[in-house]
Amino acid sequence: MLTVKPPPSARTAAPARHIDIAHGTAEDVWQSCQRLHALPELELSQLVPARSRAVILAPHPDDETLGCGGLIAQLAGMMREIAVVAVSDGERSHPPSSPLAARLPLLRPAESMAALECLGAGQAQILRARIPDGQIRQHRLELKAWLIAQLRHTDIVFAPWRLDGHPDHETVGEVAAELEHELGCKLVEVPIWGWHWAQPLGGEFPWGRARKLAFDTGTGMMKRRALRCYHSQIGSDGERDPVLPAGVLAHFVRPYEVFFL
Repeated sequence: MLTVKPPPSARTAAPARHIDIAHGTAEDVWQSCQRLHALPELELSQLVPARSRAVILAPHPDDETLGCGGLIAQLAGMMREIAVVAVSDGERSHPPSSPLAARLPLLRPAESMAALECLGAGQAQILRARIPDGQIRQHRLELKAWLIAQLRHTDIVFAPWRLDGHPDHETVGEVAAELEHELGCKLVEVPIWGWHWAQPLGGEFPWGRARKLAFDTGTGMMKRRALRCYHSQIGSDGERDPVLPAGVLAHFVRPYEVFFL
């Protein structure tokens, strides 16, 4: 179980958050919440205007598909400009004793590329920051300087929610929020681990900023196929349960994605 404290720069105060892989908030709890079903819907053109590039900041390979796979597929189908920023290569998702450990630095980026192909976005620009996995907070100034050199003021930047519960995710979200003010690019926050630790009625979820991007059955199937590309994360490595078990993945196979504006 991962316990983290909210960062000082978080928008609102919150209690310590817990990512409990085995006992997190089940998807049927979210599906029983009428506020989720009643979220205002967005048109794609509202979220990413025609002349803007969509830039998806992924702390680890797979975050881009988990949080934005449907969005990416829709944009790719319209031949829109997409950049995926791999902040880390996800090389620490397994312990050193795992049979996969030595292969992860190459394996996880390859899984991400295969997933983008499934989403029809094989031509998307891939930008690799190569920040050490699990140490993004310690390298936040390096990440910020690197992003300043990559971003345009017209970009729409999709970054993890600043209260997402994982320190790498929260740091990427915080840096993106700073750059929104400094560069003028628009930030859209994406809940990922937040679906697993938050409770619909717990008071932590920013319902007032939440919007829904719906997609059709074909797009949903593309996202499901893309998620199956992350073999290292959804399969057992012989000594531990999957990093992303079925209960976690259930949050990401809805016919829509939720963003915080």
